Amino acid sequence: MAVSAVIFDWGGTLTPWHDIELGEMWRRICAAHHEPDEVEAVAKALLDAELELWRRGRDEHRSATLDDLFALAGVEPTEALLATQFEVWTPHTIIDPAAPALLAGLRERGIKVGVLSNTMWSREWHERIFARDGVLELLDGAVYSSEIPWTKPHAEAFRAAMDAVGADDPAGCVFVGDRPYDDIHGAKAAGLRGVLVPNSTVPAYDSVRPDATIDGLDGLMAHIDRWAAA
Repeated sequence: MAVSAVIFDWGGTLTPWHDIELGEMWRRICAAHHEPDEVEAVAKALLDAELELWRRGRDEHRSATLDDLFALAGVEPTEALLATQFEVWTPHTIIDPAAPALLAGLRERGIKVGVLSNTMWSREWHERIFARDGVLELLDGAVYSSEIPWTKPHAEAFRAAMDAVGADDPAGCVFVGDRPYDDIHGAKAAGLRGVLVPNSTVPAYDSVRPDATIDGLDGLMAHIDRWAAA
């Protein structure tokens, strides 16, 4: 069947994978806004809350927001602290250099382009990132788990992403991601093809086989063209 839409994961896919120590990230953020003797305790509370919300997403497929995170940690998220958080994360959110040409090439072929990300961040933050890196206008639709009740691999998350790009047949859709369970298992269970961009950190999931595995985004188009011609 012809390919009608390609939907991408964000972190680790459209943005290359970064090994990050979350506790250190929170310490850097808190150090700019809290007294020195408070930093460690506040950072730990935020780290513990974030890890718990990611656990819920992983084990229960329940989504969460930054508001949920700060409420669970008992920390007031001032605008200044949020601005620092965005800034501290900026070096780790740069789009893959191969992405702009790939997204443009898909749209030139009449293929819709979408994003489905497990994230606590807001749409506004993601769109700032995509606009900064010149790809926002290349997206036909995007779904962020912070806006819906579910996280990947829940089938409803994939259906929401299909709706966002105007696709109604999962057999004509391809999902590209770096997580064998959340992305590939989830996509294939929902009827989409799954393309894995592996990295050394994300756990394997041996019960599912991707329809294709690529070393980087520049390897995707050959598979799309092959499927489109079938």
